[in-house]
Amino acid sequence: MELNVVWFLLLAVLFGGYAVLDGFDLGVGMIHLGLKSDIERRTSINAIGPVWDANEVWLITAGGALFAAFPDVYATLFSGFYTPFMLFLLAIIGRAISIEFRSKVESAGWKKTWDVVFCLSSFLIVSILGISLGNIITGIPIYQDKEYAGTLYTLFRPYAIMTGITSLLLIRMHGKIFLAMKTEGELQQKIAKGINASLVLFVISYIIHGAWTIIMYPGVTKNFVIFPVWFILPAFIILSIIVIPGFINSRLYYRAFIASCAIIVFCIAIIAINIYPNLVISNPNPENSLTIFNSASSTKTLMIMFIVACIGIPIMLVYKILIYRIFRGKVKIDNMSY
Repeated sequence: MELNVVWFLLLAVLFGGYAVLDGFDLGVGMIHLGLKSDIERRTSINAIGPVWDANEVWLITAGGALFAAFPDVYATLFSGFYTPFMLFLLAIIGRAISIEFRSKVESAGWKKTWDVVFCLSSFLIVSILGISLGNIITGIPIYQDKEYAGTLYTLFRPYAIMTGITSLLLIRMHGKIFLAMKTEGELQQKIAKGINASLVLFVISYIIHGAWTIIMYPGVTKNFVIFPVWFILPAFIILSIIVIPGFINSRLYYRAFIASCAIIVFCIAIIAINIYPNLVISNPNPENSLTIFNSASSTKTLMIMFIVACIGIPIMLVYKILIYRIFRGKVKIDNMSY
């Protein structure tokens, strides 16, 4: 297998890992303001408190891998998406500050302010990533010299916005399931009661988004037509959706969370298959598209990075496993909590 393909797969894994792991953090943030009492909001923050910053390592690693393996793609995306990405970084910083600062002062107004920042920054992060993903799927205008040819408003096309909405609904449901898994008692019942409704909203949005993609952008699905075996992925998504209500009703929240993770993983896999071998599709000039071959670093660079990845990624995985093992179980609020 060529190194270019290997790095394409690694990028899909890294971005997929970020979507799954930081996804539930962001989902918890989106439902945070819906929790009424201070103890409920502290519980939601402490549910992600030990792991949220470690989950962002996946995004940092993915960004670094993109920069080193496919520098032309990195340059084109960050120049074309400059304003959204700056807002994204601002939201990332805002979320981190809100988590750390919220309980530093015993003031209702102080806590309310950071609760709002925590919730809004979570919404903003997912919205920006979802809209960016929509543009990656359909393509963006690119000059022959690999420069972005559009404007900020070009990115806010209806399909991209629909992708953002679908992403918001999926991640919000993902966060609810995680919080139900990590809590107990009245709060758990309150969270669990709304999961099925969130699932229905996501399914409706996902169907609309899928139909829109097939009808308006049939070229995106060409790899599924050429290799029909990949249709097993949408089948797995449907299966995962079907089993979630049963797990929720049976209070098997851990299994429901696994199914929710599977939905996200398979969605990322479908997108990767759809765009392959492209990384950034040029629309309306497909000949200007950035692929894993015309935008990659030298073979020597890819090999050196691959060796580093073979050392670094297992270490990161071991660290993640230890963190999740240490902080497994239900959330308990004490003097050391946020």
